[in-house]
Amino acid sequence: MYDYRIVEQVSRKPKHMSGFLRKIMIIFAVFFVLLGIVISQAFMLAGFLLALLYFVYDVFSQRDYEYTMENGELTIDVIYGKKYRKTAHVLKLENMEVTAPHWHEKVAKYKKNTGTEKLKKYDYTSYEEDVPYYTMIIKEDGHKIKLLLDLTEEMLHTMKTQFPEKVYFA
Repeated sequence: MYDYRIVEQVSRKPKHMSGFLRKIMIIFAVFFVLLGIVISQAFMLAGFLLALLYFVYDVFSQRDYEYTMENGELTIDVIYGKKYRKTAHVLKLENMEVTAPHWHEKVAKYKKNTGTEKLKKYDYTSYEEDVPYYTMIIKEDGHKIKLLLDLTEEMLHTMKTQFPEKVYFA
């Protein structure tokens, strides 16, 4: 075997109306702080709590994912607000059952409404319409899980060379 390291970063598309929600939170925070200055200090607490809520929402609404494939191991990190990183999964690729496009027949039994097997699903895709995503069925801690991933051609080809019977292309 040879040593390799492939890193890919996927940015999640912002949700519809999230920019509008941010603006509304700021407007109300400023409004309540001004009411606290002019009328009563009791309004200031609501203003400061809304400002705090805005910063928490800002961090947790922006999500990026980083896939790192290194020597038969896939690590998935979630990056919140472009600042905070949390490792979500560290997976051995030898425990992989199948990796295929989401519409492929090999993963049909794991589909949400029409499939026969129900698995815990983790979605690490960008939600971009023009980016094809893949379904990976793999064991983690003895349980099968379903991952939705935006894999690059380089990652797919590397997995295909190691596990030709488990990886299918679009």
